[in-house]
Amino acid sequence: MEQCEIKVPMGAKNGADDSGNVTTKKPASHPSRMPTLSVVMPCLNEQNNVSSAILRTLAAFDRHGIEGEIVVINDGSTDGTAGVVRNLAGCHPNVRLIEHPRPMGIGASFWDGVRNARNDFVTMFPGDDENDPDDALLCYYLTRDVDIIVPFIHNVEVRSISRRLISSLYRFIINITFGMNLNYTNGTVVYNRAILDGVTLKSNGFLYQAELLIKLIRAGYLYAETPHFLSRRSSGKTKALTFKSFLQVTRGYLSLIWEVHVLRRTGFADVPLDPSSAAYRRGRSQANAPDLATNE
Repeated sequence: MEQCEIKVPMGAKNGADDSGNVTTKKPASHPSRMPTLSVVMPCLNEQNNVSSAILRTLAAFDRHGIEGEIVVINDGSTDGTAGVVRNLAGCHPNVRLIEHPRPMGIGASFWDGVRNARNDFVTMFPGDDENDPDDALLCYYLTRDVDIIVPFIHNVEVRSISRRLISSLYRFIINITFGMNLNYTNGTVVYNRAILDGVTLKSNGFLYQAELLIKLIRAGYLYAETPHFLSRRSSGKTKALTFKSFLQVTRGYLSLIWEVHVLRRTGFADVPLDPSSAAYRRGRSQANAPDLATNE
C-alpha cells in the first residue's frame, strides 16, 4: 500500500509521534465523492508545450476520477499560446482561458486563477509541461483529510547541480526564517480553496507559493507532503532563474519577514480556522471526543 506522510500542527495528539507526524494509508476504495479540483495553468510563451500540458491534465482527471477544470492564464505571451488554448477550449468545456495584456508574474497569475476557480480545491500546473499531472494527482484522495497537499521532487537528478544547490539554499532559508520543515515549496501544491479567502497574497513572483504555505501552515491548517516525479522540459527555458525573478523573490522575502516577525499580522494559530477546513473538523472532533483519563 502507498503511504503519504501527513504533518499536523503542534498540539494535535491522536495518532501522532513525538515529531508531530502521522502516517495515513490510501484506502482500498473511495466510497465518498472526492472534492472537485481547479487547475490553474500559467503560461508565458509556451505555445510548444501548453497543448500537451492541458491534454495530459485532462487525461489525469479521467484516470483518477476527479471532476476538474483547467483555468489557463496567458500571462502576456507574445507567441501563439493563446490560439493553442482557444482551440482546445473549443473542444473541452472544462478548459477556460484568461489573458493578461502584459506579464504580471506567476504569483499574480495563480491568484487570478484562484479568483476565477469554481471548484473545491485549487492547484497550479505550469504550462511548460514539466510536471506529470497523473503523478501530481496520485495522492489527491488526501484532500478528504487535509487542507493542503505539498509535493516534493523525488527524482532531483533531472535538474542541474546548480539548480539543485539554489533550490536547497532557498528551502533552507525559508525553513529557518519562518520555523517551517518543508522538503519543497515551489511545486504543484493543492489547496482547499476556502482557506485561501482569508489570505492576502503580496508576492507576484516565485515566492508566492512559499508565502501561502508559511501563512496557512503557521495558522494551523493540516497538510501532507507527498513525493512526485518531475519531467524534463521538451522546449524552452525556465523563467525561475532570471535576475528579475531573483529581485522579486528578495523583495517578497524581506516583506514577508516584516509582516510575520515584525508586524506579526499573519501566520499565527490564534486566528479562527475556516469552518469548511479539515483542520477545523479535526479540532471539533478532538474537542467532542470523550476524555478517557477522566472516565477511568
